[in-house]
Amino acid sequence: MNSTATKRPGSVTVMGLGPMGRAMAGALLDRGYGVTVWNRTASRADGLVARGAVLAPTPADAVAANEVVILSLTDYVAVDAVLESAAQALNGRVLVNLTSATPEEARAGARRAAERGAVQLTGGVASPPSGIGQPDSATFYSGQREAFDRHRPVLETLTGRVEHQGEDPGLAALSYQLGMVMFWTSMLSFWQAVALARANGLKAADILPHATDTANSLAQFFGFYAERIDAGVHAGDVDRLAMGVASVEHVLHTHTEAGVDTTLPAAVVDLFRQGMEAGHAEESFSSLVGLLAKPGDPTGPGTDGRVREDGLSLR
Repeated sequence: MNSTATKRPGSVTVMGLGPMGRAMAGALLDRGYGVTVWNRTASRADGLVARGAVLAPTPADAVAANEVVILSLTDYVAVDAVLESAAQALNGRVLVNLTSATPEEARAGARRAAERGAVQLTGGVASPPSGIGQPDSATFYSGQREAFDRHRPVLETLTGRVEHQGEDPGLAALSYQLGMVMFWTSMLSFWQAVALARANGLKAADILPHATDTANSLAQFFGFYAERIDAGVHAGDVDRLAMGVASVEHVLHTHTEAGVDTTLPAAVVDLFRQGMEAGHAEESFSSLVGLLAKPGDPTGPGTDGRVREDGLSLR
């Protein structure tokens, strides 16, 4: 083991040096922490070593170096492979696992860590690498509260805002995936708009102000519909699915006329048409939640709060 990679107060290990891992190690160095790093491709650590980080030669050395071990790897398959080779060093460690995962993967990872005497804090970083170390960036955490509270200064070095969501290790992973489903879908919708604009002689920069205004307006729609959805109210008093079908079909036809790929708008039209076939024409398009919900979800839609066994509303 590298003799300089020894456990010391104010020291942290970072494993995985992709853009996010490098940003985290850099933020810790900026705050004066001693930082031990490990990455499968060791050369990715060169810039951090030049700034004072210690490169551990093996995963076991990296884990043994410090109580707090931050994991920023591709997936939990990679996490398991790395930790398996460091199994004997895991006892007493706090694994701040910021690797993307499903809630069940996070829970299983926490159980495996506990079997080896370690504690896993699951984290979901709601920021790109450029936001690491910034006071307004945020991360969700779940897992042992005592470990979260004890190491909060380290966590707040990574992102200025941190939120503990409960002891269940899967909750932070769930929050992260909730954000990701909205992020990826929203960004794809922007790419779709850009493709349509370019087919009509416009650049991305030309439509940016309008796209930004549209994106910013979504917050008020989220708030309005969230209250109604939770109450099981999908009355067609402010919008009707039948009107929505006409709108999304116009979107699809516009893409078809322009010769732009229609995969995404066609999928939207298909979902709206399914809602019509299910009898929701005069209800709000928020009734589509029932088509997306888990079968038998008791909170599925219906203007009177009642649901059929298939999760669709009863009139």
